[in-house]
Amino acid sequence: MSYNNLREFIERLEREGELVRVAAEVSPVEEIAELTDRMAKQPGGGKAILFERTGTDFPVVTNLMGSERRVALALGVESLDGLTRRIDTLLHEVTTPKATLWEKLRMLPLLGEMARWMPRSRRGRGPCQEVVLRGEAARLSLLPVLKCWPEDGGRFVTLPMVHTLDPDTGVRNVGMYRMQVFDDRTTGMHWHVHKTGARHYDGYRRQGRRMPVAVALGGDPVYAYAATAPMPDNMDEYLLAGFLRRRPVELVRCLTCGIEVPADCDFVIEGYVDPAEEKTVEGPFGDHTGFYSLEDRYPRFHVTAITHRRDAVYPATVVGVPPEEDAYIAEATERIFLAPIRLAVQPEVRDLWMPTAGTAHNLAVVAIERRYEGQAHKVAQSLWGAGQMMFNKYLVVADAATEIRRVEALAALVRRLDPARDLIAAEGVLDVLDHATATSGFGGKLALDLTQAAAREEQPLQLPERFEPCGGVAAAATGFAERWRTLALFVDRRTERVDAAAFFGRNPVRGVKCAVLFDREAEGLTGAELLWLAAADSDPRRDVTVVGEVVVVDARSKRPGVEGHPARFPNVAVASSATVERVDARWAEYGLGETMASPSERYRRLLLSDKAAW
Repeated sequence: MSYNNLREFIERLEREGELVRVAAEVSPVEEIAELTDRMAKQPGGGKAILFERTGTDFPVVTNLMGSERRVALALGVESLDGLTRRIDTLLHEVTTPKATLWEKLRMLPLLGEMARWMPRSRRGRGPCQEVVLRGEAARLSLLPVLKCWPEDGGRFVTLPMVHTLDPDTGVRNVGMYRMQVFDDRTTGMHWHVHKTGARHYDGYRRQGRRMPVAVALGGDPVYAYAATAPMPDNMDEYLLAGFLRRRPVELVRCLTCGIEVPADCDFVIEGYVDPAEEKTVEGPFGDHTGFYSLEDRYPRFHVTAITHRRDAVYPATVVGVPPEEDAYIAEATERIFLAPIRLAVQPEVRDLWMPTAGTAHNLAVVAIERRYEGQAHKVAQSLWGAGQMMFNKYLVVADAATEIRRVEALAALVRRLDPARDLIAAEGVLDVLDHATATSGFGGKLALDLTQAAAREEQPLQLPERFEPCGGVAAAATGFAERWRTLALFVDRRTERVDAAAFFGRNPVRGVKCAVLFDREAEGLTGAELLWLAAADSDPRRDVTVVGEVVVVDARSKRPGVEGHPARFPNVAVASSATVERVDARWAEYGLGETMASPSERYRRLLLSDKAAW
């Protein structure tokens, strides 16, 4: 089913037992984020939260799509598996050759249905324009914009659907780009160089024209999903939204910038970006990687009008150390775009999984139908050149017979890894948010070709009775050795150089396939948490070596100033002690049941300084 507005979706979640209300007044400055973070890290993603009193005229809703069940409901299905089957069926019908006239005629109803998914314009104003604020009345301070983490550069709009038009073709793009509020009338516009919004900005700059921009918030939740989806450039996100909701998105023209937005959304912030204007400093921001993305220069967005529904609800998302809401949105993307990947890029791909610990881009696992030598190399190189998969850093390639989402099946392959044959090293484009590389947006990539690993014999595991500190390694954890043939090695932060060869010379092992170096402060974290750190804090071209038969990954914090290290190294995003204490003291007021411990207390020891970066 589709939803006529955001409140309708909220009511559905409440009927399904998927939403809780907080009647106590809460602050958009860190308090809402801390409560959301605690809820999002509950088993299965917890529940959505509607904060009814925010010190403004508008309630705030968070964690809307923060579970598999809620993201399925947002996309109008009972389960994501049903959505996958629907897309597979559609693509099969469209691409299968039609041998007879009757088979071709049978396509007409399908083509008619596809035409009905196209977005449509309506005359006059829409519900999103029931209240119109222009000039001095259009103040961003009227909105309950969140500040999530203590070192954030300010308050950020975190769930905006940013509408821009290609200056040459007029084709619309809808993207999800965070917006730092600078004052009542201006924000940053966080367009990474690889994004469509940045390409449009460059086009307007070349033409010497002011760039119209419209930002929508709320409405049918499928709009927000479509804005995050890795759609091909120049393909309308509202076509995807129409397909998912099985009816077209109805659009209404903005009042001051001429761009069309969904008529049923809750807020519209209209304005422009002037490419002739000098870019401004934006950030830091506690990002979906779990770390702060640091200050950089981005365009400034100027507000010309704010319109909203009379009953508007302000939607927001909180990102940080995984898992958060974005992990479930990414899972939906895996299911939706697997079939198009097979069709357009990799026909041999049978499944694609992006584990939550990889924060979407850092780690992916793919299962393929292997028919010839070197096919894993072909798949890796092709995926690294395909859309947003170009940002992937670590890729595991398994045979189609492997249930890649089942931990034991993957572990069985890793136990048979042959570093001499299975490593595929490359360099390429990385996400601008990748903080481990010394060159912004460019670094190493590593694929493991495990398509033939199942046929190998598993080496027996032999470890010393006790590991002796040596070569800079202060301690070793063997909890992952039996299943994963992996050692976690912990190093004091004051140690600059680690000699892994010396360590294994003093502590001989057999059957170990991988060893990961961590800061000593990471001792005691779970396997998923260590995997998150390992993928985030390493660059394969600098930090992956092979010592004997062991792949060694240096996932320690990278001290700025050391040759080959990034110029700045960010901190993990954790709540301030004062915020944690305030929320603990007020817990009974929120009506959320038994106290949920703050996740930030687990990660506070990882901090490198009292700022956003080392």
